[in-house]
Amino acid sequence: MIGPDVAGIAERLGLAADTATATGQLAAETGLDVDAAYAAQTALLRRRLDRGERLVGLKMGLTSRAKMAQVGVDEVIWGRLTDVMRVPDGGTVDVGAYIHPRVEPEVAFLLDRLPAPGEPIGDFREAVRAVAPAIELIDSRYADFTFSLPDVIADNTSAASFVIGPWSPVPDGLENLGVLLEIDGRVAQVGSTAAILGDPRRALDEGIRLAGRHGVRLREGWVFLAGAATAAVPLRPGAHVRAVVEKLGTATLRASS
Repeated sequence: MIGPDVAGIAERLGLAADTATATGQLAAETGLDVDAAYAAQTALLRRRLDRGERLVGLKMGLTSRAKMAQVGVDEVIWGRLTDVMRVPDGGTVDVGAYIHPRVEPEVAFLLDRLPAPGEPIGDFREAVRAVAPAIELIDSRYADFTFSLPDVIADNTSAASFVIGPWSPVPDGLENLGVLLEIDGRVAQVGSTAAILGDPRRALDEGIRLAGRHGVRLREGWVFLAGAATAAVPLRPGAHVRAVVEKLGTATLRASS
């Protein structure tokens, strides 16, 4: 039996991102399953690396139990981050470069000494050099922002851009920090880091385990986005976005008019 055209799927998704033009869902049409979807994600990454981008980290998706139940899965998903996706703290993004951008507040880790593949994290402070507030800009390449699980995996878990606020030492507790997402000075979302698998530190364990299944080992110096602490909010032209994480500070982003 011939499997899905992984290279063709990656090319279609890459073209959709490059041209900011939505495409239809692919899984039902192509027979894409989860394993083939991660292969398509890898091919999509290769497409970016071939044009000069560098792999700088990993991001998690579906870290909320409610989101897992909504799509009928019982584990999180992961995607890749490249240097071109990073926006400076306080920087501006061109909303016209995206199809339907949304923003969400996150916690970022700067990775340090990680365990060998298959081994759990021992001392979190040895595995993570620093933490920071972050904003992830997501942008599904599918029409109407609707997709199946294999669809979103192949689409690099809707990753588009990200902002990292100031790095700081790992605080004593990360499991229940207050989180705000502000748009133009008004609170748009209120949440807690507890929404990230109950404790964002668990997301790193999951990232190591799940990426390892596909032969990907996290590296020292990589950025790791642990997952969204609130629902995502549409990014409108001219908006000023501010993510606030208790004990960690703020990260900000502006959208072009």
